[in-house]
Amino acid sequence: MGIRTEYKRLLKSGEITPDPAQKAGIEALIKLERQICQTHTWWRILFGLRPRVYGLYLWGPPGRGKSMMMDLFCRFAREPKKRRVHFHAFMSEVHHLIRKWRESDAATRKQVFGMHKGDDPVAPVAKVIAERSRLLCFDELQVTDIADAMILGRLFQALFERRVVLVATSNRAPDDLYKNGLNRDLFVPFIDMIKARCALVEVAGPRDFRMDRLRGAQTYFFPSTAPEQVAAFNGLWTDMTKLNTEMEAVLTVNERKLTFKRAAGPLLRATFSELCGVYNGPADYLEIAERFTTVFIENVPVLGPHNRNEARRFVTLIDALYEASAKTVILAEAEPAKLYPAGDGAFEFERTVSRLEEMRSEDYLNRR
Repeated sequence: MGIRTEYKRLLKSGEITPDPAQKAGIEALIKLERQICQTHTWWRILFGLRPRVYGLYLWGPPGRGKSMMMDLFCRFAREPKKRRVHFHAFMSEVHHLIRKWRESDAATRKQVFGMHKGDDPVAPVAKVIAERSRLLCFDELQVTDIADAMILGRLFQALFERRVVLVATSNRAPDDLYKNGLNRDLFVPFIDMIKARCALVEVAGPRDFRMDRLRGAQTYFFPSTAPEQVAAFNGLWTDMTKLNTEMEAVLTVNERKLTFKRAAGPLLRATFSELCGVYNGPADYLEIAERFTTVFIENVPVLGPHNRNEARRFVTLIDALYEASAKTVILAEAEPAKLYPAGDGAFEFERTVSRLEEMRSEDYLNRR
């Protein structure tokens, strides 16, 4: 009963607030954990009486505690082969295994996959995944890439047949996954499988607990050379992610992979150099704004003609975040009005200054 005990402790300590929708999710996770334990009972294994356990799908708006609940479940679940991974990072590994199967000779296939015959990579890839992980916990399941969409149905058919259990959180109901995506009819069998084989629990309480922490807080910190400003920036990140697991995030944009070392559910933390010091374009920033509800950007330097390319990318990034109503927390060398003080490009940067000022306001934080 570790999940229930820990949840009650968090409520009693005031770290979380009572919420009926969260309670329903916790009860569903406790039930699933009990079912998983039953599949490991020796006499059930001996007589072939292990029940089929497929999984749980938690969905609802951001900030309702889905990631926190899944982290509790993953921490206390008594399945030794368990893995908590971001969905996009998992799919990146799947595509890597598919390429390895297709490009390897028979000896390498045998070594990696334990088999070597056949042209279809799905079965051997599912075999490798199932041997490594009997319980897969996905945070933020969101399908935007056609390559992912085309493989998911067949992959999870094979994983479920190998008794892999899935727990996933998502901002979308199953029927809204990959909505309006290319060749979506080929993705629908995966949706039908999730609806048929996983318990569906909507977590849609009235309060966005993550936004409660952000409202009233400072969201623009400067100068980045001041230790107290760095500490405050770090403190806000810690406060907003303390009940979530921080991990790597992988985004796919037009077959390119964007990898960020620090993410926690729908929160991203990245440096200015990671976001704007490399060749990212509008499509990349739109994907970031779509994927994350809150973005922490650290070490934004003073800009000018000497780094106009980075400044132009920063303008595009802020535009994408602003239009998506994504919340931003920034650690910068100077206040917005002094980020691009003079020179070619300073005039064009004035709109970004205005948006940065608005994005730190209470009215913007209340935008949906």
